[in-house]
Amino acid sequence: MTTPTSCPVAVLMGSDSDFPVVQKALDILDRFGIGYDVRVLSAHRSPHAFHEFANSIENLGFDLVIGAAGRAAHLSGVLASFTTLPVIAIPIASGSLQGVDALYSTIQMPSGIPVATMAIGEAGAVNAGVFAAQILALKDPTLREKLRAHREEMAHKVSEKSEHIRSQIAGN
Repeated sequence: MTTPTSCPVAVLMGSDSDFPVVQKALDILDRFGIGYDVRVLSAHRSPHAFHEFANSIENLGFDLVIGAAGRAAHLSGVLASFTTLPVIAIPIASGSLQGVDALYSTIQMPSGIPVATMAIGEAGAVNAGVFAAQILALKDPTLREKLRAHREEMAHKVSEKSEHIRSQIAGN
């Protein structure tokens, strides 16, 4: 993790219990060499600190934000209301609805306040990291090439798995 002025991505969690899922996004950012600053801020339980951060996020030098929260998950939506920076939401599976409420609260933002909402849980966290890299790659050809290489690696792994399965079947 780097300081806010030297990294493009702010990562916010509504609770420290969100960290195991958020770690998947951080792993992707690390893989692509993208700096980030992680904070636990709740739009509901620490509203003053949240609002202070949200009001200053653009001045801190970030290019985009990844927000993760469970239950009603207003963190990303409220944050998007404070900034014109892209906001990517990771709904966290928690509570009796296991993340469906978090998904609905971020995917149904009002017109004019978009939030790019990923899938619930770890797949969403991975995609949030990749999507952040894609946004940043718009102005970074080196990062764009890393993303292409990542896609090629995924395709190669699928091909290897296919050959493994085919060889298992042929061995029967």
